[in-house]
Amino acid sequence: MAETRTLEPGEWEFWDTWMRAQRLLTRELDRGLQRECGISKAEFSVLVTLWQAPGHQMRVAELNESLDWEKSRVSHQLTRMENRGFVARTQSGAAGRRTAIGLTANGRDAAENAIIEHAGNIRRYFLDSLTPQQASVIRTWSEQTIERFETAADAE
Repeated sequence: MAETRTLEPGEWEFWDTWMRAQRLLTRELDRGLQRECGISKAEFSVLVTLWQAPGHQMRVAELNESLDWEKSRVSHQLTRMENRGFVARTQSGAAGRRTAIGLTANGRDAAENAIIEHAGNIRRYFLDSLTPQQASVIRTWSEQTIERFETAADAE
């Protein structure tokens, strides 16, 4: 069993600073989506995922897997987005047994606009404040963290 030890005061400060910066950045990016595009972070996630899919559509089960959300959350989100005219459900597969979801023309316009606006905010609030060396360190650390967690998940 691995030895458990507490963090030193400076390590706690570092952790708290990192978490606060992350919360503030996320909050400002989310506000930008709402302010400039009139959409939520959840709507943006769905719009971008469908935007990137072949033909701007996919099976609902694939969308659920891609977003890594609970099935009920995806269902409720899609209903709200259908009501706003961003997406439409269609039957796909043999005898229409599988439900697909696709972007409407309104959804494609909303996705394209949101991608442009969000990219500008990511640049303004995150990328522009980093030196190339800082960006490289963050990228390397992020890749290592992803690999560590994905390796652990695969081992389960």
